Amino acid sequence: MGDPQQPTVGGRLTPTVVPGAPNPSAWNLPNALTVGRILLVPVVGALLLADEGRNAATRWLALGAFIVAAVTDKIDGDLARKRGQVTNFGKIADPIADKALLGMVFVGLSLLTLVPWWVTVLVLARELAITVMRFVVIRHGVMPAGRGGKVKTMIQALALGMLILPAWVLPFADGWRLAAYLVLALAVAITVGTGLDYVMQAHRLRRTSPRAVAKRAEREARRRARLDGSAR
Repeated sequence: MGDPQQPTVGGRLTPTVVPGAPNPSAWNLPNALTVGRILLVPVVGALLLADEGRNAATRWLALGAFIVAAVTDKIDGDLARKRGQVTNFGKIADPIADKALLGMVFVGLSLLTLVPWWVTVLVLARELAITVMRFVVIRHGVMPAGRGGKVKTMIQALALGMLILPAWVLPFADGWRLAAYLVLALAVAITVGTGLDYVMQAHRLRRTSPRAVAKRAEREARRRARLDGSAR
């Protein structure tokens, strides 16, 4: 538990900002966990696709590695906020790590014919578009993952985890698969909805950032100077 006097945003702990305090170093434990999650991506992929996905043992190992990677997503964010180690690197690398992990599993499950390719293409196109948009608007400010994005990631991870599990070893395999695809359908709907929300956030950021405000003020000053010059 954090300091009860520490401010919160949306129910989450946020670091206390001290005027004049140096920015936290990017070399910290939360960012190390984020990098570790990225390094787990090929491990999960190799285990998932081993023996064309027909080996129950490697599928269980893939699920275990996937769960470890997903859990670090929660841990690194909580540590960063609790320790006051929220950095711009973390704000950018954390969603990239999520996209790399989940994107790889989407592709892997499509190769195993467990997820339709149109679903994978839709999800990856959305994630790529949002990532590119983050870099396009970065001169106006960093756009961190919001609550909707975190919910989207959690539902996607749940659906993919259910599909990674070798359902054929379960006595209720058909019911498990049905539940997994229902969760996947929910994940797709949230993915599209949060993507539209990020587009609106980026539009607002480009209009309201200090850089944008300064640019508009500069243009207005030049326009008035031209009007004053023509009136003389």
